Amino acid sequence: MDSATAREQALDAAERLFYGRGVQSVGMDDVRGASGVSLKRLYQLFPAKEQLVEAYLERRDVRWRGRLAEFVARREDPRERVLAVFDWLEEWFGEPDFRGCAWINAYGELGATSERVAGQVRAHKGAFREYLGALVADAGLPGDLTGPLFLLAEGAMVTAGISGAAAPAAEAREAARRLLG
Repeated sequence: MDSATAREQALDAAERLFYGRGVQSVGMDDVRGASGVSLKRLYQLFPAKEQLVEAYLERRDVRWRGRLAEFVARREDPRERVLAVFDWLEEWFGEPDFRGCAWINAYGELGATSERVAGQVRAHKGAFREYLGALVADAGLPGDLTGPLFLLAEGAMVTAGISGAAAPAAEAREAARRLLG
């Protein structure tokens, strides 16, 4: 198995396990067993578990933001694009394997002890906020709406992760609609 294939298999397994069970409850041997990549090869690819967590978050970020942007782009009206963020969140929260925000979860587990993980979380949240800011600007809305919209989305993520319900997205969407006027 070449390195690229082994890396993808390891990341696929790590994502399922870390997202499903939590980072700290999953050992490298668990990733080895779920991926079919030998422990020696796994450590060649990711010399420390922290590097595997960082790579998992980075790869998930690209997919997550891509799915969101694709969904939002289907709306023609720029104002509706802002609200579509919350519609997408509702769909995501309703997925059968939804277990909250991977970055919030990882930060809760490792943010105080891993600068690499904290950096990935900050980068993801910063990019999401910038994306919302671009949607706000494209809609011709005041830039100072970006912060409250970001907090509504983040609060919905936390609440949905804890409650296991998709309703927080609809509630946040309604609050966002009112903010937009």
